[in-house]
Amino acid sequence: MSKSLHDNICEDHLFASLFKKYSKDLNNFLYYKFGNALNPRDKVQDAFIKLWENCEKISPQKAKSFLFTTANNMMLNETKHQKVVLKFKETKPKSHTFESPEFLMEEKEYQLKINTAIRNLTEAQRVAFLMNRVEGKRFKEISELLGISTKAVEKRIYGALKKLRETIDEL
Repeated sequence: MSKSLHDNICEDHLFASLFKKYSKDLNNFLYYKFGNALNPRDKVQDAFIKLWENCEKISPQKAKSFLFTTANNMMLNETKHQKVVLKFKETKPKSHTFESPEFLMEEKEYQLKINTAIRNLTEAQRVAFLMNRVEGKRFKEISELLGISTKAVEKRIYGALKKLRETIDEL
């Protein structure tokens, strides 16, 4: 039962092109959804390993769905296993600074407010908001990655902005 070249992702060049095409988006998706505490890069690599192990069973058209589903499930399993609350990356202490201690304290408090407000968004809002505002993806790109309509992406992002404005007075 031989498949044509275009139906077999076991070919090195086709697998490499899938990796180049989806690895960054998959890593960003996992990072925005789960944070950095669970090593999203490792899960991206593990998902590609699973894809390689099942390359004969999966068509190139289904590879993206397989990768995102597999990586998402791996992250959920890791979360259950560790039962860890997501922690946001702390800023490195600056060795030299010209700002006053009051300014640095206010900046740190403001950053904490922002992180808390983003953490309190729904998962759907947080993922769409961070993909748009941090990564700079357009609504259409986000809708394709998440498999939802552009209007749904707009609603999620505008809802996130509304919640952030309500939570943080300075915005």
